[in-house]
Amino acid sequence: MCAGTADAIEFYKRAFDAVELGHLPGPDGKLMHAMVKIGDSMLMLVDKIPAFGMLGVNALKGSPVTIHMYVPDVDATVCQAEAAGAKVTMPVANMFWGDRYGRIEDPFGHQ
Repeated sequence: MCAGTADAIEFYKRAFDAVELGHLPGPDGKLMHAMVKIGDSMLMLVDKIPAFGMLGVNALKGSPVTIHMYVPDVDATVCQAEAAGAKVTMPVANMFWGDRYGRIEDPFGHQ
């Protein structure tokens, strides 16, 4: 859930080369459903609509959810995401479990 799903879709296109597969606006113009494809994975999005209990991460003061993506080049992907507006919260490094790993926060508060 995002405050501004249409903007989030554009961010994911710039940051992760996402492809928008479709969206469904509600009567008030807010997006009730949207889907993007990043690599071989689908990501469902919806505008925050407090009247229906659909709250964004800012209203909840953060999210316990972290979206993990495996990409061919972690360093390049993090640089691309940062250039698109993401904040690096953990610089990319080699991890003890064998992955090259880093963390970002998108402009909508998602990790």
